[in-house]
Amino acid sequence: MKNTFKKGLVAAGALALVGAFVACGDDNPSNPGDGNPSSSSVVAGPEGELSSGSVPASSGSVIESSNSLVPGSSSAVTSSGSQPGVGSSGSQPGETPASSSAGKVELDANGFPTIESYGAPSPEYTKDISATAKRGWNTRYWDACKPHCSWLRESSNDVTRADTSSVEAYEADMRMSRNCNIHDVEVPTFTLGNVNHSWFSYEGTRSACGDEKEKGVFTCTDMAPIAVNDTLAYAYVAGTADGKCGKCYHLQYDGHFKDEMDVNPPKATHKALKGKHMVVMASNIGHDVAGGNAALPAGQFDLMVPGGGVGQYDALSVQVNGKNVNWGAGFGGFLTECQKGDNCGTEGSLDCYQTCINNMCDAAFGNAGLPNLLRGCKWFAEWYMAADNPTYYIEEVECPQYLIDHYMTRINTTPETNIKKQTDWSTFKEGDALDTLHCWKAGEGPANADGWVSPSAGCDAGQ
Repeated sequence: MKNTFKKGLVAAGALALVGAFVACGDDNPSNPGDGNPSSSSVVAGPEGELSSGSVPASSGSVIESSNSLVPGSSSAVTSSGSQPGVGSSGSQPGETPASSSAGKVELDANGFPTIESYGAPSPEYTKDISATAKRGWNTRYWDACKPHCSWLRESSNDVTRADTSSVEAYEADMRMSRNCNIHDVEVPTFTLGNVNHSWFSYEGTRSACGDEKEKGVFTCTDMAPIAVNDTLAYAYVAGTADGKCGKCYHLQYDGHFKDEMDVNPPKATHKALKGKHMVVMASNIGHDVAGGNAALPAGQFDLMVPGGGVGQYDALSVQVNGKNVNWGAGFGGFLTECQKGDNCGTEGSLDCYQTCINNMCDAAFGNAGLPNLLRGCKWFAEWYMAADNPTYYIEEVECPQYLIDHYMTRINTTPETNIKKQTDWSTFKEGDALDTLHCWKAGEGPANADGWVSPSAGCDAGQ
């Protein structure tokens, strides 16, 4: 069976994600659970019983018809039949996304409403919180792996990822983070696993950071940081192991950095960043991302920024064919390379670091055909002021609609799916149909010639 998806446009208001430490989107790049590439997050056995609390009690039933949406790229948008913002915070206070009454919404090169179309950001995102908030610090990375928040929960003990026990809980947790194929086309976060007439399972689409490489899935490039204006930006981060996917935080930079001391004072880059604000959304959980300490009790966020370092698992060089690209330090990326003595050194000027990083951005991403990576990389030099591990004040806030729209999967809109397992996503193009199967819950399968109905949940795998 094929589900063919049609492309549609909707208003932004109806839409609805010295160096750095790695925070790969996958705890295990092939499977974030027990490491068994063939294991699944949720299964229904011979009696239709589910092995975890990851889906609703009724989810032995898999929806046969799909939502009418485009599994497209960073350039696809939802059709008017789906509302990724439902169950989310929607338009935030002070933020005025374009509405249907405003007529056609201007779209950016990725097919999303432009940042300007969301209207003025909430004043909560730029208020002074230095008197009351705790302090933390940023590192940086971009490994291009499938985000941690794109995986199904592996057990009831997993509280970081979306709760799939009900549709309501799934929506409240912002569903799952989008993921894309090597061509930056959005693809499912999970599909059916191995199925037959008496068994079905769900499993996550495999990360390009595992053995799948170009056949696997990546971070969508439109999750690179973006400037709202000269003093406010939006971005995605990896949080600590006890963090929660889909939460948002306001960061106010204070002009200092993590390892400063009397003999190692703040640099020109840190001073240039002082007073700027950023709202970040957790799309990854990094088990090497540090918790707080006495000086910085809020702990660490690992900022997702192209050129920030490919870390332990590198899918970026696969995605941009970067065999001959100088990615800089695995942990620290382009800035760490620019801090070398034959470049700017550790006491270089702001202009030197910006020039060096921009040149590396152009060399790596200028001809990659993925303009969001180039934009995000240059953002680090030009808006973020090439600051190395800067510190900030932090408070939790409601998420801006822009981050919600770019975070929430537009394909896996419920905790159930009938999308057929696929091992190679590299050939999937925007507008392509997704192969689906007819599945049923226990006791509701097709009768055989004698009228007998199997008591098991299952799927018609041959259809």
